[in-house]
Amino acid sequence: MLAQQRPAGGPAPMPDRDPVIDLVRFFCLALVVVAHTMMVSPVLHPDGTVTSENTLGDQHWFEPVVWVFQIMPLFFVAGGITGLQSWRRLRARGGTAFDFMQGRLLRLIRPAAVLLAVMFLGLSAARLAGVDPQVIGLLTSGAGMPLWFLAAYLAAQLNLPWLAALHARAPWLTLAGLTALVVTVDCLRGVLPLLAYLNMVFLWCAVQQLGFIVADGPRLLPGRPAHFGIMVASNMLLGLLVLLGLYSGNMLVNLNPPNVTLLLLGVSQAAALQLFRPGLSRIASMAGVRRMMGVAGRRSMTVYLWHLPLLAAMSGVLLLTNFPQPAGGSPAWWWGRPLVLTGVIALLLPVVALFGRLEERPTASGPSPSRPAAAVLLAAVAVFVPAVNAALTGLTPGLLGGGAACFALAVVLLGRIPVRLTTPPDGQGGSEPPLPRPPLSANVEP
Repeated sequence: MLAQQRPAGGPAPMPDRDPVIDLVRFFCLALVVVAHTMMVSPVLHPDGTVTSENTLGDQHWFEPVVWVFQIMPLFFVAGGITGLQSWRRLRARGGTAFDFMQGRLLRLIRPAAVLLAVMFLGLSAARLAGVDPQVIGLLTSGAGMPLWFLAAYLAAQLNLPWLAALHARAPWLTLAGLTALVVTVDCLRGVLPLLAYLNMVFLWCAVQQLGFIVADGPRLLPGRPAHFGIMVASNMLLGLLVLLGLYSGNMLVNLNPPNVTLLLLGVSQAAALQLFRPGLSRIASMAGVRRMMGVAGRRSMTVYLWHLPLLAAMSGVLLLTNFPQPAGGSPAWWWGRPLVLTGVIALLLPVVALFGRLEERPTASGPSPSRPAAAVLLAAVAVFVPAVNAALTGLTPGLLGGGAACFALAVVLLGRIPVRLTTPPDGQGGSEPPLPRPPLSANVEP
């Protein structure tokens, strides 16, 4: 996206989109899709029962690999960078924290509401057609993992305006305070296990805060040579915690509920982002890469939300056939992974073409007033009740239908994105579409 030109005597131009962050978020999305095709392995047992195994997660040799490729902290670092920039642009236009919350909620939950509704209707029809309830349960669980991420990411983003205010006053003290909360919850989780889920908020807000620091890099960060030292130190401390037996070395185990190991990974990944930024910038400037990121940017949330349910659906259908089902981790299973990935991509293409427009045009053009604060808060509650329930107890067909209804209610409550999020303060561009014209970045923000 090109920066807007500054009119005479007008406000400062908006900063260009950072192509490095576009590239990082595209990489994170691609890695998540590929990894899930190598982890989901449904098994049909001789007695007719169906279970789903995490093939890679159950193999000890995979722990060092996932230590390197657990990129969820990097995604929240990138979200902190772009979110802080978006919030500052919105404030310059006269927007409020509730405007920011309204825009974030709409952009994320509209695609999710459609996913939940389609899954609920499809699985209900399958149940009426006589499909085994265990297969229905397998397919239902496919939507659970995207929901926990949606809840965690929204919690971090909705807290962004006031965390940004704290960051402006005392960036390092704010990060230290959030880190202290994460450690405190980790210390108490043995006594009160449910308390560990508070780190779904504290931990990811702390990692997002790392993105704030990266965004204000020249003012807060040391030079590039120090980034390598930060990477080494954070991984050494992480290794020490694992060697002492305080935490698992499997970063998939540490993901839900999250703990301080992911914050240390976030520190390492934020430092790596700055260390390798020049090389990443050269890659991101390549014409082919820019085109690929532009296409992915307009459909990234749709791809994320739909890829795992489609993978689960494909796996469930295959269980009903005589298609060979090699044991997880066997040579035949590994040779079949490229075929599974190809199948998921083939299923994604029509889905992305059909539903991806909900991301590209999440609001109608023209003026739109801000919603009342009470409506925005009620919409947030309507979203978090089913999402948190799914994260704590797992997704069921009933919760799937209730979640679809709650998400649809939230969309109605939120209405359209306020005009302040879509047009410059001088009123220019009122007839323009509510989002930038293509090519869009992989991290489209207001």
